[in-house]
Amino acid sequence: MTDYFTRHITALALPDCTAQTTAQSLFNDYFCKFGIPSVILSDQGPHFQNILFENIQKLIGYNHIFSAPYHPQTNGIVERFNSTFVPQISKLQDAEDNNWGEYLQAVVFAYNSGIHKTTKYSPYELLYGRQPRLPIDAKSVHFSFQKPNDYFIQLQRTLKIYHKLAKENSIQQQQLSKNRYDLHRQDPHYKVGDLVLTRIFLRGDKLQPKFSSTPKVIINCHHPTYIVKDAQTNVESRVHVGDLRPILIDT
Repeated sequence: MTDYFTRHITALALPDCTAQTTAQSLFNDYFCKFGIPSVILSDQGPHFQNILFENIQKLIGYNHIFSAPYHPQTNGIVERFNSTFVPQISKLQDAEDNNWGEYLQAVVFAYNSGIHKTTKYSPYELLYGRQPRLPIDAKSVHFSFQKPNDYFIQLQRTLKIYHKLAKENSIQQQQLSKNRYDLHRQDPHYKVGDLVLTRIFLRGDKLQPKFSSTPKVIINCHHPTYIVKDAQTNVESRVHVGDLRPILIDT
C-alpha cells in the first residue's frame, strides 16, 4: 500500500489474497494506523471487486476506483516500487527456504528512508516531519521545549514546508514525464456509441491479430478509460484508450 503524496510504503506478507484477508489487512494495518484515505486505487482483482469491499466502502466512507487492466501506468507509483522491491528481496532471501518475508520490513524501511527522486524527500520525512534515526547516525542533538504544544507547533511548521516543496517537486517531475510520454503518443477521444476493437493481450502466436475481430460499443466515457460492451456476449469491460482502435465505416 503506497500513499500517493508521500510515497510511503506499507507492505505485508499475507498467507493468501482472499477478500477477507485483504480487507482485514487494509483495516488493521492501514486504516487503524494512518486513518481513512479519501480515495483508494487498486487493480481489478477479485479480492477488491466483491460485495465485502463494497460494503466496507459504504460503511467507512472512501472512494474506491480501479485501474485499467493491462495498463500499469494507471498505478505507476506502486509499479515503480515493485521494480525496486523485487530485486532487493530476491538478493536477501534463501532460495531453498523461500523466506523473503523475514526481510520484507527491512527492505520497506530502507525504501521509506531513502530520498525519492520525484519529491526530493524521503517518504519517512514527509510522513513524520523528521529523518529516521539509523545505527550509523551520530548522536542526535536534543531540543528542549517548555511545553508539548511547542513541539506540535514546530512540527506543523516543518511538515507544511516539506509538503509544499514536495508538491512543487512532484508537479514538476510529473510534467516532465508527461512531456516525454506525449512526445510520440496519439490521444484519440471516443464518444458513447462509437464502435471499436480491443487489444488482445494473451496471444499464443505473434502472427495472430493484435486486436479482436468482434466489434465493441462504447457505453461510458472517462477518458482515458472507457467502458465497452461486446455486441455479441453483452460483456462489459474497462479499457484504456491506448488499447482501443476505431472501426471506420465508409459511407
